[in-house]
Amino acid sequence: MGDPRRGHPVAGFGRVASRLERAVYRDSRAAGVLYAGLLVGGAGLAGFAVERACRGPWATALATWAVLGGTSLGREGLLMADALGRGDLEGARARLPHLCARDPKGLRADELVRATVESVAENTSDAAVAPLVWGAVAGIPGLFVYRAVNTLDAMVGYRNARYERFGWAAARLDDVMNWVPARVTGALVASFGGPGAWRVLLRDGGNHPSPNAGRCEAAFAGALGVRLGGTNSYGGLVERRPEMGDGRAPRVPDIGRAVRLSAAVTFAAAGLAAVVAWRRG
Repeated sequence: MGDPRRGHPVAGFGRVASRLERAVYRDSRAAGVLYAGLLVGGAGLAGFAVERACRGPWATALATWAVLGGTSLGREGLLMADALGRGDLEGARARLPHLCARDPKGLRADELVRATVESVAENTSDAAVAPLVWGAVAGIPGLFVYRAVNTLDAMVGYRNARYERFGWAAARLDDVMNWVPARVTGALVASFGGPGAWRVLLRDGGNHPSPNAGRCEAAFAGALGVRLGGTNSYGGLVERRPEMGDGRAPRVPDIGRAVRLSAAVTFAAAGLAAVVAWRRG
């Protein structure tokens, strides 16, 4: 169904997290552990309270909707494809922060295309498969805790002067909670993509600096027949990542293909999550 333009519960959580950051920020890991612990623990307690107070499928359905972001991810990808297809580079650069933290300033069209495909690949796990996995195994508390951790990672989980120590706990929690979902995502993508996708996933999935994102991006590269990876800039920090895949550089139509693949993987993951939850009783 997608996200509302205003009043989203995750946005409300983000505002609370911003206020708490101003209150407890110190350039130390200990402060970051306190910050993440209070917010993640609070989200877990809220999920437990909702599950106890509102038994029944509608509570689970609403909680799942609140933490899923797959539809909005696809919409943002298609908006990028539309801007790039019209040659509107400034418009595409302005939209890129809706998808990832990469610095859009001065990016060429081909770099914007690659950034979009990579973001759709990685966020298929973060925005869709991972919440479904945690909801399946831990119910509403699992949904709330996962989205809290992932939101905090997006807010403070950066390797820059301000957050390298303070954001350490949020970033490591996000790595842990996405370890299994990222591999489920890679396997589902490769299942749709065929033998070539499996080969690229197994060969290149571990080359990425993230322990999880590489599995998703490598599988997408193999399934789409494109080559991902290269030089990226994040707030002035430049990362040179190994290339994944054997194909050509991605083009604008590949964004639509990536969005459709992401949607197919999301629906497959929803089916698997329903089976797991049913088996749990």
